[in-house]
Order: sequence, then structure tokens, then C-alpha cells
Amino acid sequence: MAMKIRLARGGSKKRPFYRIVAADSRMPRDGRFIEKLGTYNPLLPKDSEERVKMDMEKIQAWLDKGAQPTERVARMLEAAGVREKPARNNPNKGTPGKKAQDRAEEKAAKAAEAAEATADAE
Repeated sequence: MAMKIRLARGGSKKRPFYRIVAADSRMPRDGRFIEKLGTYNPLLPKDSEERVKMDMEKIQAWLDKGAQPTERVARMLEAAGVREKPARNNPNKGTPGKKAQDRAEEKAAKAAEAAEATADAE
């Protein structure tokens, strides 16, 4: 049974509130879970201690049993200092898209033409 430590959404429309739960990965997001491990309230300010509450002993026990945290929960655990931050590598993230590259090439060509025209005029 593949276990996940993930967020289960609660709260009303446009007022999210999440429970951090240990659940079988085959269960729906807001469906059946095995144990509640904490809460996350994204509406509170980032420096508030009430924003993320986690029971570290329970989370560590589930991690020792082999439960895998989701990306968002893993980042919360990194911020709490429970888990080390893995190296993230996305070399294509900073490169512009095809259309932006085409626009840059056109702009460079126009600038070169303008430079040649001013050089010829002198």
C-alpha cells in the first residue's frame, strides 16, 4: 500500500483550509485518510505560527514507515527543518519561449539595420 502525506482540502468556497493527512495514494484528495497529522491555513500571514501546525512525532513515524510527502508537504517539512532540501534542477525554466526568442531576434536585426544606416550616413 503506497502511503502519502498530503493535504486534504476543507473550508468553504474561496476560503481554503487544509488538513495534513497520511492517506493511501489511491484514495481521493478529500476522501478517506488514516491519520490527521496537522493543519495548514493559507489565509493567515506567512509569519504566523498558526499558519502551519504539524505533529512532528507522527510525521516522523510515517516517514520512517515509508510514506512519501507530496511536493507541497515536502516544502513545509523543509521549512520546519525536518527534511533536507533536495537539489531542484530545471535548466529550461529561465529560457524564454519560442515566440519571445523570435521577437528578440527581430529586435536585434532591426537594431543592426539601424546601426548600419547611421554608420552609412556618417
